[in-house]
Amino acid sequence: MTFDRIIDDGRLWAVRYDDEQDNALYALFEQWNDVTWLRAFFKENKEDLTSYFNITDINEAIEDTIDDSERLQCLIMDISPEADLDQLFRPLENYRTGDMLLGMEKARLKNTLRHSSWLRIYAIKLSQGIYIITGGAIKLTLRMDEREHTKRELRKMESVRRFLLEENIIDNEGFEDYVNTI
Repeated sequence: MTFDRIIDDGRLWAVRYDDEQDNALYALFEQWNDVTWLRAFFKENKEDLTSYFNITDINEAIEDTIDDSERLQCLIMDISPEADLDQLFRPLENYRTGDMLLGMEKARLKNTLRHSSWLRIYAIKLSQGIYIITGGAIKLTLRMDEREHTKRELRKMESVRRFLLEENIIDNEGFEDYVNTI
């Protein structure tokens, strides 16, 4: 795996997994804007869409996803130098209140017009305000371990975290040293 710098000041990175053409963030936004992929996803997960969000129209779900994806992409890609990424990314576990070593985090839209956003971007927190995006998902259930596609995102976060620890990377300084030597 390698890492792509998303914003110039080095506060936001994305994993590029081996054998993948693009990094996790760009691949995610491409997927969330692919109507064919979204239609297949929502057909496969229609029961969750209906029971958790009371949405029965797949076209509505597709439109909502594309709208939220565009808003989230603007939010991520237009991060100003004075923006606080710690306000965007929150602990993955809702009950966790403090920082942890290479904590697993999530970002999502807070204010949506229709319903809570089901889009999630997952990341590892290197240091205060510095993150590595590992992937993301359309989360239609309460817990990530309820569906295979969200379990896969958990495994990816754990894999990146394990990789960082194996490389003795525990903070931003160690990460910068690592990316500057490869």
